[in-house]
This record gives sequence, structure tokens and C-alpha cells, in this order.
Amino acid sequence: MLPLFPLQTVVYPGERLSLHIFEKRYQQLIADCQKEGFLFGIPTFLDGKLEYGTEVKLQEVAQKYPKGESDVVCLGTRVFKISNFNQQYPGKLYSGGDVQFLKNKEENTEELQEKLLRSITKLYIELAIDNPPVLAVPFVSYQVAHKIGLSLHQEYHLLKLRNESERLQYLIEHLKVTIPIIREMNRTKKVIKMNGHFKNFDPLDFKNFQL
Repeated sequence: MLPLFPLQTVVYPGERLSLHIFEKRYQQLIADCQKEGFLFGIPTFLDGKLEYGTEVKLQEVAQKYPKGESDVVCLGTRVFKISNFNQQYPGKLYSGGDVQFLKNKEENTEELQEKLLRSITKLYIELAIDNPPVLAVPFVSYQVAHKIGLSLHQEYHLLKLRNESERLQYLIEHLKVTIPIIREMNRTKKVIKMNGHFKNFDPLDFKNFQL
């Protein structure tokens, strides 16, 4: 059984997650992780359900507070699906569950990575981000999933995909829809700013005009 820390967020393998621990049950969980060295799971609580999540390893307790609270840093390791959930891990305050760890299909995705990277660059240009994250091939989909404006439901959908090429293609399709919307919003803002200003239109040529 895996100790569980349900949250309304999506954690990906390889992601570093900073958490402020304040509830007694999770104070106990972190203390047990420090003492026994085990890993725990962060399943995504979404639409009143717990199904998929990511196993994480406690990397660091960055700060401890007098009343037992703490700031910790965890690292995502692998994705799981919950087969059985228990409100309480045996003898503990925190929950637990039986989980199945999902295999990830490895494949050559460099072409898709480059395509996605070009789309991300276009997105950041449209958003006029001053200091965009520096990305380069090779990378994996999980590294950019939180950086391109996915909703929580979309991030969760990505977590469930077991094929890297599927994940990359999903992100590419997301940007294919998102970028034109942002571009149109930028155009609209320019039009609004121009309202009431004198406009300089190009002259029209009516020489070949017929009614």
C-alpha cells in the first residue's frame, strides 16, 4: 500500500514540487518519510474523484516551523492508477491505497519535440513574455506541460497518456488552437487602443473598378 497525499493539482515525473505542510496528518506523513525513507503518492483530486497520480520522493525539508509545519521539496518519479483507496493508512492519520504503476513507452520523438518547441516559441512571442523558459531538444512532454497554459483537466489528461508521442502531439494540438486565439485577442486589443485615434488608410485604386 502506498501512502497518499491527495491534492487538486497534477504532478509529473521529473517535476520538483514545493509544498507547505500544515495539516497534522501530513506532518506525520513527512516525518515518516524522513524516518523510514519511503515514497508517497500525490493523486489528483478532480471532479470529486481520485484515480491517477504520481509517486514522489521527499528530497528536502527546507524549513521547519515551531508548531510542526514545514516547507518541503519533492520529486515526481512515476505515474500510478489507484485500484483501492483507504481513508487511513494502517495505524496512521494519512490515507493510503493500492496502486498500479503504469509503464511508459519509450520511442524516438525528436521530430515532434522540435515541432512542439517551434509552437512554444510562437506562443511566447504572442504573449510578449520578457524572460521565457529556455528549452532545447531533447526534452520530454512533462517538462513543458505546466508552461503552455493547459487547464487542470488538460494536465490530468496528459498524465494519463502512456505514450510520449501521444503526449507531444496532444500539446502540439493544444497550441494549434491556443495561439490563434491569443493572436486574435492581441489584434482586438490593438483595435480598441486605436478607437478614437486618427487613422491613416492606404489609398485605394479604382481604375479597374466595374459596377
